Amino acid sequence: MRIVISEFISLDGVVQAPGGPEEDTDGGFAHGGWSHPFFDPEVVGGAFSDALTSAAALLFGRRTWQTMAAAWPERAGDPFADRMNAIPKYVVSSTLGDSGPAWDNTTRIPGDEAVARVRELRKAEGGDLLVMGSPTLVRTLLSEGLVDELRLVIMPVLLGGGKTIFPDDGGLRTLELVSTVTGSTGVNVCTYRPVAKR
Repeated sequence: MRIVISEFISLDGVVQAPGGPEEDTDGGFAHGGWSHPFFDPEVVGGAFSDALTSAAALLFGRRTWQTMAAAWPERAGDPFADRMNAIPKYVVSSTLGDSGPAWDNTTRIPGDEAVARVRELRKAEGGDLLVMGSPTLVRTLLSEGLVDELRLVIMPVLLGGGKTIFPDDGGLRTLELVSTVTGSTGVNVCTYRPVAKR
């Protein structure tokens, strides 16, 4: 399976709380919902629809999974929501128990087993293992060299700080730009793939 990351991201690299004001206020983040003015149904919506269509399974960190699990089951009847609800899902968490929201077809991966289990999934046959949101998990996957494709939905806004997906370990990682699509709101959907080390 290919591991594909798909993220809403600001020009200054922030991925925190694109969906709503209460989504993630860690660190006093006050700009939740910042992606809404730039949503372009054709380009942005199309990018996520395409990503989900080629996905064989979804992979989340705990917080993103909890946000999604609280939202998607009640949207049944919409084709995108039905796909989100039916597809196999994995959530990495050391703290998630049986309480809280449930979401069909979810398998929990203990946090201390995450890298090893993701390596196993990556070796399995199938389509893409799609990661949305989940900045802590994505940083780990990038650090471990486990990302096969990075799809960034780059929005024309500066947020002045917040959570990012990029490792700050001093490592040099070269990517190639595979495609760019520009939306009517100034959004660029850029797809990158790692350049193989020589």
